[in-house]
Amino acid sequence: MIALSCENINLSFGTDVILKNISFAVNDGDRVGIIGVNGAGKTSLFRVITGEYSSDSGAVYVQKGHTVGVLEQNPDLSSLPGELTCLEYMYTAFPALTELEGEIARTEAQLSVAAGRGNEGDILALTARLNEQSSRFAREGGLEFRGRCRSMLLRLGYTEEQLTQKIRTLSGGQYTRLALARLLATEPDILMLDEPTNHLDIDALAWLEGFIANYKKTVLVISHDRYFLDRTTNKTLSIRFGEARLYNGNYTETRERCEAEAAAQEKRYKEQQKVIAKIRANIEFQRRCNREHNFVTIRSKEKQLERMEKVAPVSRDPKNIRLSFATEEESANDVLDVRELSFSYGASPLIKNISFLVRRYERVMFLGKNGSGKSTLMKLINSRLTPNEGKLLLGYNVKIGYYDQENRGLTETNTVFEELRREYPDKTDLELRSTLALFLFDADDITRPVSTLSGGERARVTLAKLILKKVNLLVMDEPTNHLDIGSCEALESALLAFEGTIIAVSHDRYFINKIATRIIELDPYCERGLVDYSLESYDEAFTEYMRLREARRATVDTAPRKEEKSDSKLSYEEKKRENSKRRGEEKRRERATARIAELEGELEKLEEELFGEAATNYVRAAEIDSRKCEIEEELLELYELVM
Repeated sequence: MIALSCENINLSFGTDVILKNISFAVNDGDRVGIIGVNGAGKTSLFRVITGEYSSDSGAVYVQKGHTVGVLEQNPDLSSLPGELTCLEYMYTAFPALTELEGEIARTEAQLSVAAGRGNEGDILALTARLNEQSSRFAREGGLEFRGRCRSMLLRLGYTEEQLTQKIRTLSGGQYTRLALARLLATEPDILMLDEPTNHLDIDALAWLEGFIANYKKTVLVISHDRYFLDRTTNKTLSIRFGEARLYNGNYTETRERCEAEAAAQEKRYKEQQKVIAKIRANIEFQRRCNREHNFVTIRSKEKQLERMEKVAPVSRDPKNIRLSFATEEESANDVLDVRELSFSYGASPLIKNISFLVRRYERVMFLGKNGSGKSTLMKLINSRLTPNEGKLLLGYNVKIGYYDQENRGLTETNTVFEELRREYPDKTDLELRSTLALFLFDADDITRPVSTLSGGERARVTLAKLILKKVNLLVMDEPTNHLDIGSCEALESALLAFEGTIIAVSHDRYFINKIATRIIELDPYCERGLVDYSLESYDEAFTEYMRLREARRATVDTAPRKEEKSDSKLSYEEKKRENSKRRGEEKRRERATARIAELEGELEKLEEELFGEAATNYVRAAEIDSRKCEIEEELLELYELVM
């Protein structure tokens, strides 16, 4: 059944045409990736669907009774209830349930008063009301919504301490994850996500991929993360030059199909052009002969051309950014030597006693959970921060170029051109304009204030400033954030051709796969504060990293149990507490395993009934579907307990 459809949507702002005759339909259960260059109209399409923008013409249809939930790429933080904690804010997504909780509490209080007075009539009436309210509360998900809210936050990288953190203290990235968790907890019928992966670490990304891949309802997602799109979507809406086309298949499948179609169309176009050229040559020859019977032939050939169904030339993709990083001189072999480095904000240490050495030509990726200190380390390397302890030693002749994911090096009041002029006063206007043109800034764009630029445009300005430097060490913090897929690919090609050393932070698995020759994972719970992975294969760096990481974790998980048996330094009481805790965990796992078997058996029977006796009984089918959702939700929590 169609969940959402758009018919002949047209949208323009002044003379700028954003969307042209957009028509497509999405069925229940479809997971659609929306792709296109920055400025193609992806976010504008979302806003037309939600009603935030009014289209010039056309219509949007949403199936009756379907709820729509949207995650914006850059949400407005000013209207947030700043004094609420993260967990309290999650609960606001369920106003009906929290209101019903209040009603139940009031009924219980009234029942207590009636019981004290011994008024049997009131007791019976209030008991009946309480039973009805409690049944409705359980039926509508009241028993699990608070647990679901907590679980969503933890899965998306929040710690137990952060659950009670005030919203007003959150960073932009933390709030985006909070907004995502709140939205996912409500499970809307149509889930619309605009760049949901920008502020997630590797583990949170993996969980989100699994969640969306198994989501039973409809998903529309805008993303530049090719790895994420391939693992979560089964359809792709490609927007080019304001027009859209819906394909079956994920990003890679769609791209391969588009390339094959373009190649076939190019071949037909060239073949037809050869035929047309021959006909026109024949017409010209007949005219030069200037005989009466030749005019009949000429007219016949002209009609042949008029009747011919012309094959259109292949529409070229919009221009992509062009960049290359130039080096002036080689650095020493030892580029960066970090020795027992520590840094803290306040009393809590963020980075503690880490040491590593980066050599020339290495491309090192730093990974780790949100809050593990990756961006802080990049700032320390670039001398934006001063370490509390330890040393950071740059090798001889090392010249650094730094890319900041938040683009804080830009001045809001400057124009785009002034940003480059301030950084490079010795460059000519022609050199600066030519550089900006490589990043798709035309004559009008370069006079715009930085404050009016989108996230993608700011990223392009920062990259433009960076390529004019002659550096041999690139330090980059999330360089693919805000870039469209074509720009990511251009950046990857430039980095692969760069004849220097790269140190970067990224959560873009596709980018890591192509670039990394070495991966270092920051882990504050590890003895050295980090885990250095030596990769055997550079072609599939991220895949190799995940294999080594899982093997290491399996080894670490078994180590504590061996240590418990041989560690004679622990006191008797400490050992007793540890053993008691372990036995408790084992019992919980045993109970969870038994419950899983019970629920899986029930789920199997329900599925047999759904496709058997209940196949034509819509009331019973709806009941079964509701119960299946409850079972699947409980199973997710139980699986985590036994892992």
